[in-house]
Amino acid sequence: MKALLSKVTGGPETLVIEDIPAPTVKPGTALIDVKAIGINFPDVLMIEDKYQFKPPRPFAPGGELSGVISAIGEGVTNLKVGDRVLAQIGSGALVEQVVAPAGRLTKIPDNMPYDDAAAFILTYGTSYHALKDRGHLKAGETLLVLGAAGGVGLSAVELGKAMGAKVIAACSTQEKVDLAIKHGADSGVVYGRGPFDKDGQRALGQLFKDACGPDGADVIYDAVGGDYAEPALRSIAWEGRYLVIGFAAGDIPKIPLNLALLKGCDIVGVFWGNWTTRNPGLFQQSIEELIDLYGQGKIKPYVSERFPLSKGADAIAHLGSRKAMGKVVVTVD
Repeated sequence: MKALLSKVTGGPETLVIEDIPAPTVKPGTALIDVKAIGINFPDVLMIEDKYQFKPPRPFAPGGELSGVISAIGEGVTNLKVGDRVLAQIGSGALVEQVVAPAGRLTKIPDNMPYDDAAAFILTYGTSYHALKDRGHLKAGETLLVLGAAGGVGLSAVELGKAMGAKVIAACSTQEKVDLAIKHGADSGVVYGRGPFDKDGQRALGQLFKDACGPDGADVIYDAVGGDYAEPALRSIAWEGRYLVIGFAAGDIPKIPLNLALLKGCDIVGVFWGNWTTRNPGLFQQSIEELIDLYGQGKIKPYVSERFPLSKGADAIAHLGSRKAMGKVVVTVD
C-alpha cells in the first residue's frame, strides 16, 4: 500500500511516498480502508521533531482520519465490517490502510461525508475540551479567539456560539475575520504580523481591549502564542480564563505572572491528546456530544482545500505556511 513517510527530520520537502506492507488486524483493533485524513499543526511540528511526541522513524504523519472498516480483530464487539468511522490516532494516518484500537474509533452518521469526518475530531475535540472542561465558558460571557480562521480557531468560534457566548474573532487578515464571522463570530479584529517591539505589543494589547469592551474577555482561546500572548492576556476580564492551546506563531511566550495576579485570572493549559488517553470514557462521551451538535447543524468543519495522498507533503506545507483557512484534508482514492 502507499504511505507518506517521514524518514529523516525536516520539513514537508523531506517526506516521501513509498509502498509498504499492508497492516494486519490484531486483537482489540480494526483495519480501516482510509478515505480522508485531516491535516493539523502537530503534523507540521512532528516531522521536524518539535512536537511533544516523537514517533520512531519511519512514520506516517497524520493524527485523524475517516474510512471504512474492512476487518475486525478478536474481541471487538461494538464495530463490524462496513462501518463508516472516524479515528484519532496521534500519527500514522497518511496511508491507504491503517490498524487502530477499537476504542479510538467512532461510527459516523450516514449524512457525514468522509472529508467532514476526517476534519472533525481533533479540532472540535480540542476546542470542546478547552471551552467546556478547562475554560468553563458560560452563556453570555465574552470569548476572544486568536487565530480564529484556522481549524481549531473556527471550531472554537462555532462551539462558543453554540454555548451561548459573545465571540470575538482575532485574525491576521480581514478575509479571515470575515470567514470567522460567517461561522458565527459576533465581531472581529485584524492584528498585524509579528514580531512586535514593546510599543507594538502595547498597541496590540489596546486593540484587543477595544475589541473586547470595557469588561474584557472572560475566556481567551490562544492557539497562536508568540508575541500575541501577553497583549491578549492584558485584555482579559477579572477572574477570566486564558486557555493555552498552541503556538502557531512559532515562539513559546514568556508571560509576566504579575498580570495573572492583577487580573485575578487563570492561565490554563489545554492538552487534549493526553486528556483523551487519561479519560477514555469522557473522551467518548465528548465525541458523541459533538456528533449530536453536528447533526443539529450547529457545527460543521470548513474544508478549504483538498489534496490527494500523492500531494500530502504539499498539504502539510500549506498548513505550515499559516495561509490556510479552516481545515486542509488529504483524500485517498
